Parts: sequence; structure tokens; C-alpha cells
Amino acid sequence: MQSVKKRVIDLINKLPENANYNDIFEAIYFQQKIEVGLQELDEGRGISHEEAREMFKKWLS
Repeated sequence: MQSVKKRVIDLINKLPENANYNDIFEAIYFQQKIEVGLQELDEGRGISHEEAREMFKKWLS
């Protein structure tokens, strides 16, 4: 697996040339949240599809 530094550099290199600091921070934050979520799933700390559906039902009613 690539180091965090290498992944961040690759991420920044994919942004448009006119990206500002906020764009960069947002991209890094978004990627970090994805990685944390995937790690949690690997550790069995996720919720089932049915549990998610039930949560949405409560939120949307």
C-alpha cells in the first residue's frame, strides 16, 4: 500500500491547476473519510443494508 504522503500527492496532482487551498483540503478530507470507512468495514464495524434502510426511513419520516 502506498504511503499517505504518496496518496495525497497523487490526489493533489489529479486536481485542476486552478484548485485552491479549500479544494485541496476538501479532497484530502473526503479521501480520508473514505479510507476510515473502509477500515471500519474491514473491522466489522459497519451496518447492514437493512439497518441503513431503517435509519433512512426514520430520518425521512
